[in-house]
Amino acid sequence: MMRGVYSVNLRPMNLLKALATISSLTLVSRILAFVRDVLIARIFGAGAATDAFFVAFKLPNLLRRLFAEGAFSQAFVPIFGEYKNRRGHDETKLLVDHVTAMLALILFVVTLTGIVAAPVLVYISAPGFIKDAAKFDLTVQLLRITSPYIFFISLVSVAAGILNTYNKFWVPAFAPVLLNVCFIGGALWLAPYCDPPIMALAWAVFVAGIVQLAFQIPFLKKIGMLPSLRFSLKDEGMWRVIKQMGPAVFGVSIAQISLIINTIFASFLVAGSVSWLYYADRLMEFPAGILGVAIGTILLPSLSKCHANNNTAEYSKLLDWGLRLTIMLTLPAALALGMIAVPLLATFFQHGAFVAHDVLMTSHALIGYSIGLIGMILVKILAPGFYARQDIRTPVKIGIVTLLATQAMNALFIGWIQHAGLALSIGLGACLNSAILFRYLRKHGIYQPEPGWAIFFAKISIAVAVLAITLWLGMGTEQSWLTSSGWPRILRLSALVAGGVVIYFAVLAALGFRPKDFSKRAVS
Repeated sequence: MMRGVYSVNLRPMNLLKALATISSLTLVSRILAFVRDVLIARIFGAGAATDAFFVAFKLPNLLRRLFAEGAFSQAFVPIFGEYKNRRGHDETKLLVDHVTAMLALILFVVTLTGIVAAPVLVYISAPGFIKDAAKFDLTVQLLRITSPYIFFISLVSVAAGILNTYNKFWVPAFAPVLLNVCFIGGALWLAPYCDPPIMALAWAVFVAGIVQLAFQIPFLKKIGMLPSLRFSLKDEGMWRVIKQMGPAVFGVSIAQISLIINTIFASFLVAGSVSWLYYADRLMEFPAGILGVAIGTILLPSLSKCHANNNTAEYSKLLDWGLRLTIMLTLPAALALGMIAVPLLATFFQHGAFVAHDVLMTSHALIGYSIGLIGMILVKILAPGFYARQDIRTPVKIGIVTLLATQAMNALFIGWIQHAGLALSIGLGACLNSAILFRYLRKHGIYQPEPGWAIFFAKISIAVAVLAITLWLGMGTEQSWLTSSGWPRILRLSALVAGGVVIYFAVLAALGFRPKDFSKRAVS
């Protein structure tokens, strides 16, 4: 029944192939990220120093998402795609030059502010650190080193938006690999020369921003879109981007405000709470990056082209393709994260200073995140349905509702399950966000489901149920994972995960699913 649902006329790029490319490179990046996190956990543990670094890294990372990766791509890519499709190369290049110059100026001011006002920013984002002067001062020092990352990585995001619109998806997808290589190098070779050793991670962040930007420059030059920093206040396209960035920044900031508030709450909890949430978040971001970010990345340019061409039928089919693929791949991932949280965390992180207690505490947060994983990824698929139409205000309004609901859940859960309640609130808030986005798309006729959803979901449910039984039978007791170590634990986890993957897709195959059912080509 699924076969042929997504067959369309031949177009320049198969989106499933593009997704496989991005996901593969993201997988490489995530594996290296796990190596880096294992090294950080082994060398630095989960305590005051790592809490300080994670706060210092979270702030520039937050601003990156706020100014570039989130708000910029939402505002820039649809307008850039419109210029590319409807106007000549010269006008498109001029737009790139003027937008990049304006953004670079804004980023320079923001970066300088981060360096000068570091004590104030730490006080606001982690007020619980005030009671420990050494921890507070260390966080300030680390933040002053990591602040320039926002400048470089935001320009990386500009390059990514351009390259993705030209279907050069693999280049931006590879860039995060370089960040993890810098982290690993810093932890292994630079840490012994730093006092305190955690400073090595801050310098790794600084270098990574420069390296990632330098990597993308040759590819921009090859397509004739390497920005020249020409500044003009008269460019109509630039002002359209800036006008769109206003609500986009506000919209992205809503999600980031939730993370800041969570950090504030966690800073008042027992030492290690910030780190436990961080390590749980790292595992949760594994499927979120491979699936959600990858699908959202390839959807936005195609959706923008459909909107520019007034092709509403194909617009809806693209969303339907993204939703089906997301449901098929995310539900088993969410189930696995929740069910085998302890085996995953024990295998990856229970080394050196990261002890069994840290594994158990982190597993509580990971279970909370896993409950909302489907919502987190669906938001990344549904939101481009608005951004491609240059409608950013609607997701912002929905985001405000989500923020209020998330904080209400924080107040309810934190006294009950401590740091795990903060993770659960984020997950449930994402589910609420995705549900409202979906309802709006349906209500306004932007998205019309293709036939066969009931049967599709029933088959997915059967496969997920079989997967749950497989994991339950194969996992054993949590204590057995906490007391084992080394290669036996690695081999056991590998067998469990591989067995689960094989069983899940074997059931889907038996129920009639085939890869070609999800083949879809990009819009020309």
